[in-house]
Amino acid sequence: MRFYTLFGENFRIALRSIRSNLLRTSLTILIIAFGIMALVGILTAIDSIKGSISDQFTRMGSNTFTIKIKEQHTRGRPGGGQRDNNNREITYREAQDFKKRFTFPAKVSVYAVVSNVATIKFNSEKTNPNIPLLGVDENYVINAGLEIEKGRNFSSQEIQMNRNYVIIGSELAENLFLFNQDPLGKDITIGSGKYRVIGVLKEKGSSMGSAGDKICLLPLTNARQNFPNHRISYEISVMPTSGTELETAVGEATGLFRIVRKLNIRDAENFEIVKSDSLVNMLFENISYVTIAATLIGIITLIGAAIGLMNIMLVAVSEKTREIGTRKALGATSGDIRSQFLFETIIIGQLGGALGIFLGIMAGNGVSLLTGGPFIVPWMWILFGVVICLVVSIISGMAPAMKAARLDPIIALRHE
Repeated sequence: MRFYTLFGENFRIALRSIRSNLLRTSLTILIIAFGIMALVGILTAIDSIKGSISDQFTRMGSNTFTIKIKEQHTRGRPGGGQRDNNNREITYREAQDFKKRFTFPAKVSVYAVVSNVATIKFNSEKTNPNIPLLGVDENYVINAGLEIEKGRNFSSQEIQMNRNYVIIGSELAENLFLFNQDPLGKDITIGSGKYRVIGVLKEKGSSMGSAGDKICLLPLTNARQNFPNHRISYEISVMPTSGTELETAVGEATGLFRIVRKLNIRDAENFEIVKSDSLVNMLFENISYVTIAATLIGIITLIGAAIGLMNIMLVAVSEKTREIGTRKALGATSGDIRSQFLFETIIIGQLGGALGIFLGIMAGNGVSLLTGGPFIVPWMWILFGVVICLVVSIISGMAPAMKAARLDPIIALRHE
């Protein structure tokens, strides 16, 4: 019973003290709130961005992998007794040979970037010479996680018959076809040829340096004929029908492509296989450094807030010296006095934490809204914010509370 009475009394005294020094207390609450807002806000935004990236790669097919030429050519003799084998380009014949011979249950797509500086024209409208031009087959749209918003995809017959058809990105459609014109069935100029628009891709945005919604897809056979380039290296995208079979599919693909590339057992692989989930992990690893930086910023700010809170409580002890002496003379113990000041610091800390958590959630989800991520309530970071504010409050208030508890009541009563 005494505990609840003491608890209520200390709570009332703490609130009265906060109201009597409203400006000073408000500044301390704002400092704490800023630190928590920086911490919770950035971490909330990061969690939202992670969710958005995971969602995009899930739609793209997190169980896909790509066979491509190695980006870095190795000079000299490889170790382990392996013969040197130049990382030459993957040819069209090799890519098609792999597609025909790969019997694993999966969708296989062969594609290549034939130009990154194409100019697209429609009547008097034309784009800057920075449009990526891809030659693709009928499976590319599915394997790349793209969606057709208007029109349709290429058929396998159209690929074989070398049709002058094209699928364009949503941004490209908006720039070329003004006043809400329907792009479907219209002829656009790419290079020296005319191509009929049969599809418009759904908006997906730009990420990881990609062109996003400005891409232009042509039938692979047509792109090879009209945009010849002997230095083009083809890429092969594979999507197993079951995500659990990804590693098995990678092993099968590696073995078959070694045969296609005519490598013997001593040859190093002159190609690489990149899994889509490895890209996600790489992004998350980079984001983790931002998380560490955000945590350090928040902690540094909270250290400043802790120092400010400690100074305020030391001033409060000096101002309430006679009050402390009176309470001790009336029977209050050192523990009661210590609890009074700890209560005050904890309440100030939790008020600052609550304000900081609210502002952090709003700021983090504001960034999420701009990046197209989902609205989230970061319960883990909310709990972390509450706990860290409690720890900061106790650390900051302990020294002033101990100082108040050690005051001699006679000396305290004589204090002017």
